[in-house]
Amino acid sequence: MVNPMTQTPSLSDLDTPALVLALADLLQRKRWMMATAESCTGGLIAGACTDLSGSSNWFERGFVTYSNEAKSEMLGVDAALIAAHGAVSEEVARAMVQGAIGHSKAQVAVAVTGVAGPTGGSPDKPVGTVWFGWGVAGQVRTERRRFDGDRAAVRSATVHHALQTLKALVE
Repeated sequence: MVNPMTQTPSLSDLDTPALVLALADLLQRKRWMMATAESCTGGLIAGACTDLSGSSNWFERGFVTYSNEAKSEMLGVDAALIAAHGAVSEEVARAMVQGAIGHSKAQVAVAVTGVAGPTGGSPDKPVGTVWFGWGVAGQVRTERRRFDGDRAAVRSATVHHALQTLKALVE
């Protein structure tokens, strides 16, 4: 179960392969392709998707945009937007997911930008802060979450939440 105080899923909630399988089935039934735009997860969402054999039927591409320059160059995120709000912000997550759809042939996308730790946090964006963006059927949804734990735990929880929410939105 998810602890409402920390919003970090327990290990029993992190059955990511089963989640990917369910998402793959939904996307294939709709004949939709998916793209990812990842910063703090460094390609782990794309990796989880492509661990499934046959993923080329529904996974179109992944953008690993760890640096601010990569966000601008690969996804078209305005550098002024990053300068004004910071890379870990709702505005940048929204621009990343829009860029992933705009720079691919995908109908759905997920974007993540956050502070995985153990360094890099600040009072307003502590370690574990992650902004998500999802683009489905022309609609964009964003959400801020904070996950507890070490770097691996934050990244794992981010991957799972990104895919779990995408699945719910596609349904």
